[in-house]
Amino acid sequence: MRTVDPAKHEAKRRHILAAAAECFATKGFESTRTADICASAGMSSGNLFHYFPSKQAIFLAIFEQDGRDNAALFEQAATAHDALEALLGFAEFMVAQTDYPHLAGLMLEVIANAKRDAEFAALLDRNDRANRDGVTMLLRRAAEAGQIDPTLDPVATANWIMVLIEGAFVRSSADAGFQPYREKASLRRIIIRFLAPGADTAS
Repeated sequence: MRTVDPAKHEAKRRHILAAAAECFATKGFESTRTADICASAGMSSGNLFHYFPSKQAIFLAIFEQDGRDNAALFEQAATAHDALEALLGFAEFMVAQTDYPHLAGLMLEVIANAKRDAEFAALLDRNDRANRDGVTMLLRRAAEAGQIDPTLDPVATANWIMVLIEGAFVRSSADAGFQPYREKASLRRIIIRFLAPGADTAS
């Protein structure tokens, strides 16, 4: 019996997901055929179906992998010595993904699939809640360490930080001139000043 190399299997799986994401973003989900994905990934249909049973399964897997990657990052961050730096690292990691050249097309397909596929919509919701919970956890740790304003509500603050991150995706997909992944210093400054102890709270 042939032994599967887990590292090679995972690398091939991610290669397929990257190839499929480009197809979905440039051709649209409905117009993308499994043959297109096979051609982009450089593999036969038989090999492709060894990894994924259908086109829809591939689309779901792209965002399941996204959730796993973020969960792994938060797992590391949970034991980081500097919670604030871990939070900033997460924000930078997320915004760095806006350099994806087909971001606008992929976002359109995400919206369309969420409307017609309840399973996919539920996956997006789980990923979103996991991200907000992870940010909330880091905010609580940072407040306990005296790194940020302890009077800030961690749940509400996490929501606003996620709005900032998600807004970078929306804006960069609509405006090619806006490249948030090149402006990490500004992102850090905004978050640090927002969280700083003694920051103005006048309404």
